[in-house]
Amino acid sequence: MLNPQRSLSELPKMSAASQVERAVLEEEFNWLLKEEVHAVLKQLQDVLKEASRRFSMLTPGLESQLKQENFILGSSTMDQVKGVLTLQGETLTQADINLKVAKSSQVLHFQFRDDKQWKLQQIQDARNHVNQALQLLSSHDESYHFKTGAEVNKLMDAVMLQLTRARNRLTTPASMTLPELATSGLMKMFSPPMPGDVMVNFYINLSKLCLTVYQLHVLPPNTTKNFKPAGSSVLHNPGAMFELNNNRFEVSHVHKVECVVPWLNDTLVFFTISLQLCQQLKDKISVFSSFWNYRPF
Repeated sequence: MLNPQRSLSELPKMSAASQVERAVLEEEFNWLLKEEVHAVLKQLQDVLKEASRRFSMLTPGLESQLKQENFILGSSTMDQVKGVLTLQGETLTQADINLKVAKSSQVLHFQFRDDKQWKLQQIQDARNHVNQALQLLSSHDESYHFKTGAEVNKLMDAVMLQLTRARNRLTTPASMTLPELATSGLMKMFSPPMPGDVMVNFYINLSKLCLTVYQLHVLPPNTTKNFKPAGSSVLHNPGAMFELNNNRFEVSHVHKVECVVPWLNDTLVFFTISLQLCQQLKDKISVFSSFWNYRPF
């Protein structure tokens, strides 16, 4: 059985020990706020500046011009669609596409008109989110003094939100309905003009630039086929139906080809590294918070 007198006599020692421990933790936490937070912010800025630079690579020797890159489209399973895409930052400046028509084996050739370019909104949005994250970080330079852990967490949450949105724009292409694809400005980009039974779509998926070509056939007005319009999707399957200008169409063939864009892969790696740095700093803050759960660190 515990001796009550002894327990009471040890209270001052325990209290003194906890005060010393608390003072040490307080000192460590102040060092974290003053020194380590800014070290992490500097790391984040360096990584995100590299990510931002990937979106606007310059041509060697022509520092005012964005670098143009040619990518050959391919598929391991088919050769109905072949082509070369020219990418300059977030803009497709040229697309040269050959399509072998399923029924006749005739090869159709299309390319962008000289006066047309296609902006890849996914890349533009991702770049904007990276720049917003950089602005958040630069608003807290080395002279700024963080007073609480909650303030650091608030900044990390805001930066992580921008980075997650940037990553999601590259990993999650927009869903579109078939009528939206058919009336898209992309359909007016080509010379010769796309025939009415062919539709195309470009999008980014992770580090890949993808081209999908849809071949259509018109459903007869008196068809007994059960007509069910397809919903919104990134990739529509053969058999999908839609109505446009009082005509009904069905997708007969779908061809998807793609090419890897190495600098997009780089940016995704930079996003992962940056998100990890943010989370690690938040974890360190939470370690101190667990010691003083009644104080809003």
